[in-house]
Amino acid sequence: MSEAFIFTPPLRPSVAIEGELRRFPIRRIFCVALNYAAHAREMGKEPDHEPPFFFSKPADAFVPDGSVIPYPPQTQNLHHEIELVAAIGKGGSGIAAEQALDHVFGYAAGVDLTRRDLQAAARSQGRPWDLSKGFDHSAPMGAVRPAKLCGHPAKGRITLAVNGALRQDGDLADMIWGVPEIIASLSSYVALAPGDLIFTGTPSGVGALQPGDRAEGFVEGVGSISFAITPAAIS
Repeated sequence: MSEAFIFTPPLRPSVAIEGELRRFPIRRIFCVALNYAAHAREMGKEPDHEPPFFFSKPADAFVPDGSVIPYPPQTQNLHHEIELVAAIGKGGSGIAAEQALDHVFGYAAGVDLTRRDLQAAARSQGRPWDLSKGFDHSAPMGAVRPAKLCGHPAKGRITLAVNGALRQDGDLADMIWGVPEIIASLSSYVALAPGDLIFTGTPSGVGALQPGDRAEGFVEGVGSISFAITPAAIS
């Protein structure tokens, strides 16, 4: 007997795969905070050697390359954060760092959009960051490039420009925790599964976006992401 629902369940979000007609279904989105020393410092934190700190976004926060994104409500300080995204193709828990890359299907360029004023207010009051990070349209992301095409990048330029002006310009080699360490740490808390995405942190240079802005991000050897910001949607 098939299941019956009181309304039609939404389709699972999915992202394009380079060179494929098939798509990568998105299960969960995890993000690593403060994974570049220079960004940690610009956020007022001195980098240390503690384990990675994670937060999440809902799967339907994803929006594809080329999207037009409405400026979100309840903020006057929307920030861009360009990131390398690891797409998990093989699940597991308690994954050793030495085997972690076997669990990666591919990589993409993504942007962690952040309501910075809400984040700062939550942090000052010891409250969770959820609504500053996990809002609608907060995870624009380009196509996934399979690891069989790009390998497992541990170095390479990562940039973001707004209206043609370069704002973020870093290197993957500057990550405090590399992808193997991130997967090993995260899988000690939750069992990873195919379809999980991990945003691996952003270099310094984060800044505000305004309606009318166009952002273009790039991760060397992996791909790009672009999107535009429009005025807030009227309900």
